[in-house]
Amino acid sequence: MKIQELILYTNSISKQKEFYTKKLGFNLLEEKENKFSIQIGYTKLIFEYSECDYKYHYCFLIPSNKLNEAVNWLKKRLEIVKIEAKFETQFFESWNAESVYFYDGTGNITEFIVRYDLENAVNEEFNNTQIISVNEIGAPSKTIKKHDKLLEDSIHSKLWKGSYERFACNGTQDGLFLLVNKEEKKTWFPTKVKTESAPFKAVILNNKKQYNVTFKDEEFKVEHLL
Repeated sequence: MKIQELILYTNSISKQKEFYTKKLGFNLLEEKENKFSIQIGYTKLIFEYSECDYKYHYCFLIPSNKLNEAVNWLKKRLEIVKIEAKFETQFFESWNAESVYFYDGTGNITEFIVRYDLENAVNEEFNNTQIISVNEIGAPSKTIKKHDKLLEDSIHSKLWKGSYERFACNGTQDGLFLLVNKEEKKTWFPTKVKTESAPFKAVILNNKKQYNVTFKDEEFKVEHLL
C-alpha cells in the first residue's frame, strides 16, 4: 500500500509552510491563500486551513541505511524529540524498524523511519530528496476492529501488526494506517501529544488500484478511483 497524497488540516498555514520550506528545504508545489502542497518522494503532502488546532501523528520513510545521517541532518535544522530524555532513536524489534522523532511547524509529532526489511539502501549522502514517501498516518478512534474490516473490504488492505484492543496497523511496510484505540493509548509515543481523531484525506494505491480515503469524526469513507 502506498500513500500517494495526504491532506492534513492546520490553523496556521504560515507556520507549516515555513517549517517545510525553510527548515526542511522543500519547494512549494502549489500555493493558494488557504492551502499549500509539497512533493515528498512519491507523496504529495497538502496542508489546508482549518480553524481547529488539530494534532496528528504522521511519518516519513527513508532509506534503510540512512537513519544516523538523517538524525544529524535533522539536528542541524530542528530539535529532535529525545526518548526517555536521552536516546535519539527507537528500534522496534517486531517491526525490524527504527525511528527518530520531531515536531512539525504546529506541534504535530512526526518521524523518519527506516524499515530494514525493505532493503532500500542508497549510496548518496542524506538530504531531503532521499525521503521516499509519507509512510504512516494515525487514525485514532474507539473502534479499531470496525475500521480494519472496512479497509480490508474497501481497499483490500490487511492488518499488518497489532491487535484490536489498543493499537493496530493496516497496510504494508510501504504505507500504513495506524489504528489506535484512543481510550487505551492516550498519547503518541514518545510524547504527550494526545491521540485525538484529527481528520485527513488520502489517495491510496493498493494492489494497482487507487482510492480516495477520508477519515472524519472517527469514521473512514472510501471511494474507488481506478
